[in-house]
Amino acid sequence: MTKKLIDAVIEGIQEKKGHNIVVVDLSEIYDTLTNYLIICEGNSPTQVAAITDSVKEFARKKAGAKPTATDGTLNNIWVALDYSEVAVHIFVPDAREYYDLEGLWEDAKIEEIPNLD
Repeated sequence: MTKKLIDAVIEGIQEKKGHNIVVVDLSEIYDTLTNYLIICEGNSPTQVAAITDSVKEFARKKAGAKPTATDGTLNNIWVALDYSEVAVHIFVPDAREYYDLEGLWEDAKIEEIPNLD
């Protein structure tokens, strides 16, 4: 189920031309709230909103999953979708650089997904 969800989320991001996608594997790190983080960015709040909707649609249709929580959709600077085993973070570039989630989890295995464009 988790692999299917990760693939669906990545496809949803790519559908709306989200870029700089990384999958952070936290499954080997003790006491984390989730097993995987998927982090990406859109160029504007409008694109972040479109990516968010696309991720929700692809996750529902391809993996039968709905987020247990969603946050950040009022301003679409940083949207977080919680699928329990997988947490999705969609940023505008400045916010992603500022919060540096990858840096917080630098001891995890991080897989970079190539941009499609």
